[in-house]
Amino acid sequence: MLLRYQFNNFCSFWGDSEFSAEAAQGKVLRRYPDNFVSMENDANVLKTMVIVGENAGGKSNFICSLRFVKSLFAENTKVQSAEPYVNIASQMAEERPKQSFEMEFIPDGRDIYRYRLVLDAQGIVSEWMAHRSKRKGKETVELDFHRQESSAEPLLSGRAVSSYPMLKKQREQSIGLWVTKLALLGDEHANRVVDWMNTRLKIAEIGAGTQNAIQQQADLSVLRDPRYLEILRMVDYSICGMELDAESPYSKTLLIRKDENGRQYKRELQMDSSGVREFFAWAVQLYRVVYEDKIVFADEMDRVLNPVLSDRVIAFINGKEHHGQFIFTTHNVLHLNLVTYMKEQIYFITKDRHSLRSELYSLADFPEVRYTTTKIYEFYMKGILGGTADE
Repeated sequence: MLLRYQFNNFCSFWGDSEFSAEAAQGKVLRRYPDNFVSMENDANVLKTMVIVGENAGGKSNFICSLRFVKSLFAENTKVQSAEPYVNIASQMAEERPKQSFEMEFIPDGRDIYRYRLVLDAQGIVSEWMAHRSKRKGKETVELDFHRQESSAEPLLSGRAVSSYPMLKKQREQSIGLWVTKLALLGDEHANRVVDWMNTRLKIAEIGAGTQNAIQQQADLSVLRDPRYLEILRMVDYSICGMELDAESPYSKTLLIRKDENGRQYKRELQMDSSGVREFFAWAVQLYRVVYEDKIVFADEMDRVLNPVLSDRVIAFINGKEHHGQFIFTTHNVLHLNLVTYMKEQIYFITKDRHSLRSELYSLADFPEVRYTTTKIYEFYMKGILGGTADE
């Protein structure tokens, strides 16, 4: 599960932005017993989180930053910053602007891993990996790389690195991350980090399952599971079954409905409503959260879903025991309530109209907002909490 994500200098973001998925402490936990998972390492991690913001505020840029980091683990190419993703103001202010990304996560329910990467246009500036067994425990550094500008030799150290002297013979980092090289050599900790980034962290997009054969096969295994139908029925309880089309699952699959007299009707998915078609795809991601312990980031998941269905989705995820997470951006201000969410589960993204910089912050940053306060969405709409286009 994800504990924390911090990044700097990506698209409209310039300056440290931090996103935490740790639950509140103390008596607040008793108010929301289903909203978090208590881990063996003393961390309490949130199952669901919502990010609210105006159009063009930076929500998609936030999701894109995660997609960019994830791509560096999947592609064995030269690792460097991409100019379109570097904040324009930083390019004007700095000769060689740097981008940084840091993640703290729990891949197996026990150890907490922290991974940090700093890039510029030339390549990797620094790369660092450590782990600890307790939330407040001491970290063990496994990988510590720093590019030496004044020397041909990069500075590469760490406990894992010392086990593989051949790494130090590589004078420059031409392709790939150091952590992926350690994983290929069989290092246990590097393998956990790489596996979490490649298989556990998911950036969900509508229709993503039709993009390549491997992903489509993975989607088909989900669609064939009876538990998937349980999730799909949240959009329409008259759906009682489906006939899956393995060649075109997102268009030719037949949905079967039953009326009050027991008569059945079949309809191709592509002929159904846009809400049903879109939820058919999102239900795959919800399945992965609950039954495969995936960490899914979704951009505007409920753009065509009514508030009742959105509440069903959150209640479903919170009501199951798992180590997955569902984190989504939205324009739906009805999510701004302290009945469903604790303050730590609600984030805002807004863009300053003068500097054009995006800012990420939590409702928990407002101590004056108390749990007895009602109609949080009214505070938001009036600009008291920021994140609105008229401020």
